[in-house]
Amino acid sequence: MFTTQGHIQSVLQRSIHVSLSAVLLTLPLAGQTATSQKTPVKPAQDYTRNVDPFIGVDWGGNTFVGSAIPYGLVKVGPDMETFDGRRSGFGYSSNGVILGFSHLHLSGAQGKYGNILVAPVTGQLDPSNIKTPRTGETNQVGYYAATLTRYQVKAELTSSRRVGFHRYTFPASQQSHITINVASALGLGTGWEDQTFLGAEIHLPSNHEAQGVARFSGGWNRGGEYKVYYYIVLDTPAATTQTWTGRTLTADTDAAVGASTPIGASFNFVTTANQVIQAKVGISFISAVQAKQNVQQEVPAWNFPAVHAAATQLWNAELAKLNLFGATDSQRRQLYTAMYHIMLMPTDRTGENPDWKSSEPYYDDYYCIWDTYRTSSPLLTLISPDRQRDMIRSLIDIYRHTGYMPDARSGNDNGRTQGGSNANVVVADAWVKGLKGIDYETAFAAMVHDAEVPPADPQKEGRGGLKDYNEKGYVTLADERSGSRTAEYSYDDFAISEVACGLGKEKEAVLYASRAHNFEHLWDKDMTVEGFKGFMRPRNPDGTWAPPYLVVRGTWPDFFYEGDIWTYSIYAPQDMRRLIEMAGGDQMFVNRLDWTFLRHHFDVTNEPGFLIPVLYNYAGRPDKTADIVHLLLEKAFMDNRAGIPGNDDSGAMSSWLIFSNLGIFPVAGQDVYLISTPSIPDASLSLGDGKKLRIVAKNLDPNGLNRYVQSATLNGAELPTSWFRHAQIKDGATLLLTMGSAPSSWGKMMPPPSMSDANFEGCAATARHLLD
Repeated sequence: MFTTQGHIQSVLQRSIHVSLSAVLLTLPLAGQTATSQKTPVKPAQDYTRNVDPFIGVDWGGNTFVGSAIPYGLVKVGPDMETFDGRRSGFGYSSNGVILGFSHLHLSGAQGKYGNILVAPVTGQLDPSNIKTPRTGETNQVGYYAATLTRYQVKAELTSSRRVGFHRYTFPASQQSHITINVASALGLGTGWEDQTFLGAEIHLPSNHEAQGVARFSGGWNRGGEYKVYYYIVLDTPAATTQTWTGRTLTADTDAAVGASTPIGASFNFVTTANQVIQAKVGISFISAVQAKQNVQQEVPAWNFPAVHAAATQLWNAELAKLNLFGATDSQRRQLYTAMYHIMLMPTDRTGENPDWKSSEPYYDDYYCIWDTYRTSSPLLTLISPDRQRDMIRSLIDIYRHTGYMPDARSGNDNGRTQGGSNANVVVADAWVKGLKGIDYETAFAAMVHDAEVPPADPQKEGRGGLKDYNEKGYVTLADERSGSRTAEYSYDDFAISEVACGLGKEKEAVLYASRAHNFEHLWDKDMTVEGFKGFMRPRNPDGTWAPPYLVVRGTWPDFFYEGDIWTYSIYAPQDMRRLIEMAGGDQMFVNRLDWTFLRHHFDVTNEPGFLIPVLYNYAGRPDKTADIVHLLLEKAFMDNRAGIPGNDDSGAMSSWLIFSNLGIFPVAGQDVYLISTPSIPDASLSLGDGKKLRIVAKNLDPNGLNRYVQSATLNGAELPTSWFRHAQIKDGATLLLTMGSAPSSWGKMMPPPSMSDANFEGCAATARHLLD
């Protein structure tokens, strides 16, 4: 065990300085202050041509198909069902029929939104039977198109931050319609995680306008009511208009319904061949008046190509932060698509918060921090520090008004918490890397609140099982997910200790550093599975051992959440040295990792195991890390529709892919990066202000034989370790890795830092320059 007092004294002497850059991300909004961004300068190179939004749509990737700008509120795209009638949970389906185009979606997940569904129709209108196969489908950055074969209409979509822009090319028809279904949503039903339609209004103030509100609740986060206000305007007056409630179409211009009753409107036309009719749909969470203002401010003209070009420009500014030299076409498609995916969520809803007024940024759709804290947040801290700062400020402001920083949030409501209070790690990651512009004192108060105040609903927010955890040092079987919670709470408490000692709060730093080893209290040193001793094991409420938990992948009521003993028993990034000792020493730990991969105990499809491939570095075997990372990239990721092995989860899987291809990996919540094996000969990340992190892999061959680092230099100085600190790259750096076809002695002598190290420096004592 480490000496807490000595640890605190040593870390308080350490200082890291950081320089932040302006991030060019979104169109300026009238009156916007907290998150105002500069208009981006168009890069000379069109990076968007490398993005394929269809990567990951199949086999559970659940990636968004349609048009959105970076972090945009509106994500307009098709909602579909398969040919046998199964509705897609996230919107898209590679086979089946299009039901229409809705304006709110997730990416990499499902169980929410699909609101305000617009669809073009020809022929006799039946609102209960609007669906069509499609052909000629294409999706580029900021643009979606398909021909709807049942109606012979070409549909095209683009968007701004809060507006969906539709362009429909009709055939000659006596009965052409543009319909809007305001009762539709994804996953409607009566199940535990289903959405519920609560009611809606629709008003037609003219023959080319509609506005109103639709009300929903539930979904995966089991959130409360959220109201979607909308305003639609057409560039062509309709010959006639209709509304419907239930199955009845009438000439009424106003309609309202309660729960579970269909409602919508139709604009009816007589069209000539190839007649184009355009529609702009503004979305707001404040009012229909604001939805209209969003259209007027963001898309004042009827210029579809200009809106598409603006979206492309915004995306190019983001994608330009990654540069690849010597990459294959497949690698370029995978990695630039991954960059695209990580910037679809969370959504910037600054100016669209219905629950409180604040000068702080407001982001929603943290879906979920349990997924994104490990890789997405550290990547944004590197390449988009202003954006990451604003997200953290929004988390802190959510704490001010709801009582908790969320572990997940959607539909303007917190929920659900899958594991620990992982916003703690996000804050600590920013702190140790010197991210400025954050109220760390209030952030620390929010972290302590997580650690000390039991929530009324532990699935919604906060820490469940907190009383036992704080009193006994572990969560018992009296509460669900007691194993994974104990492991994650231990690391969350380490994160709190990091911020505490950086702020000079020595008493709190000592307290939470002592709790960082609570994972040991569920470690049964005698539990033997498949020849290996020492695993996490459940404890009964009286402290006695319960039977071992051997389920492969548990869920909400189980001991481990979405993982097993092979995953959570080795999750202790704060003190891998101690954990390796408990597991029998370096060689036994290496053997355990080998067995984990060889016997398929490792789950590449989910986030709890993200760190496992690089854990070999802690046992002096970076060559084994290289083997596993190379294998996973080759086997699990591709540039096709099934190219992501599991839920992309707001870009979490995509950010793992980026780091792993670059050959470095962050230890979230610490200022440490581990070196694995690069797959790109020469790659760089923009750090802002002209600074960049360049990673050069000398002698890298296209077959991946030369995957082992022989030697390394960082900024020209020899780097004998398989890791480095953020301070070494924050002002720009070049990491030169000389590769070879056989393992070498490089990186074996000094493992990455752990709390048990005598000279451990766990937090950056940055209080002075951050608080000045």
